Amino acid sequence: MQKLAPPRQSRKSQRTRARILDEAMRLFAEVGYAAATNAVIAEASGLTRGAMLYHFATREALVEAAIAHIESARGALFEAAAQPAPGVDAAEHAIDAYWDLLHTRPFLAFAELEGAARTDPMLRERLAAAQSSFDRAQVGDRFIALAAQAGDDPRFQASRDLARFLLEGLSRGALTYDREARTERLLKVVKRAVRMLNRKGAVQELWPE
Repeated sequence: MQKLAPPRQSRKSQRTRARILDEAMRLFAEVGYAAATNAVIAEASGLTRGAMLYHFATREALVEAAIAHIESARGALFEAAAQPAPGVDAAEHAIDAYWDLLHTRPFLAFAELEGAARTDPMLRERLAAAQSSFDRAQVGDRFIALAAQAGDDPRFQASRDLARFLLEGLSRGALTYDREARTERLLKVVKRAVRMLNRKGAVQELWPE
């Protein structure tokens, strides 16, 4: 028996679905995964319960679609940030750009999902593919493009991973005093550490003068 293709969504239905996913991303970032229930997302989207169920019948269906939506938004932000201005150090641009990206809504929403997935098996299962893709391909390829450098040798990979995880940890940390000054110092140290790893020659002091 020939399998019938699913009916195409109307433009109105596509716009409604996009609005739901935008609201899901916003609420995940602002109030958290647990608080952003399907009912809360439906209300924020201006939909009745029945209308919401038409688009996403289950929490699992909404979460799966929201993850793909968030990943698409993160990818678009990466592409927009990829090119440094003329005369700007590419590695430093990559670090500054990624630091800024980590404070945007798509990245905040994804970080919230990663945290919630630790104790939510359904979310952990739905998120696994996106996490693997980001780690293996997206963050690698895009961060290389962001840094305008080629190569995947262990030394370069270590510099990229060092920058990525230090920046992600710093963005999720809670500096309780002198936040701006301490953040500025840490970012300078990250840049110098990456420069040291990328250079195949002299070693320089890690602490900036």
